[in-house]
Amino acid sequence: MTEIHLLFVCLGNICRSPAAEAVMKVKLEKKGFGNLIHCDSAGIIGFHAGEPADARMRRHALRRGYQVTSLSRQVKRDHDFDHFDMIIGMDDQNITDLNTVARSAADRKKIFRMTDFCEKFNYDTVPDPYYGGDAGFELVLDLLEDACEGLIEHLRRGSDLERV
Repeated sequence: MTEIHLLFVCLGNICRSPAAEAVMKVKLEKKGFGNLIHCDSAGIIGFHAGEPADARMRRHALRRGYQVTSLSRQVKRDHDFDHFDMIIGMDDQNITDLNTVARSAADRKKIFRMTDFCEKFNYDTVPDPYYGGDAGFELVLDLLEDACEGLIEHLRRGSDLERV
């Protein structure tokens, strides 16, 4: 069975992408795919490298049963495009930035938009909640829960994933 590696990306890797990583890990474990699909997160910029996720995101996620424990890091062009099968950006600017650092057409084929996997919500992007209030963090988690379910289904249909 081939393992799949996913990288979730937002601007600073302190709100949306670490939350996506945490949500996806829980959903994968519940579906029995935790040993087959591996997740990480990174930011376009390295301003927050080494820092935990935003405390507000950690608090909102924990209320839903998600432990956001990853430390921020910047996208590593030479490592990430070689190591990850899918690199999933949260908004249009993230997608543009990822396409800019991609080294080849093969790298660009690995880039996806998170909301493309939403099944219930009709959003073009996962909005950055950093400068907003509680409702923004809750919306992000709603979108991530929906998109992660859709992403798992996408992966299940397109590969030889079976329940373990």
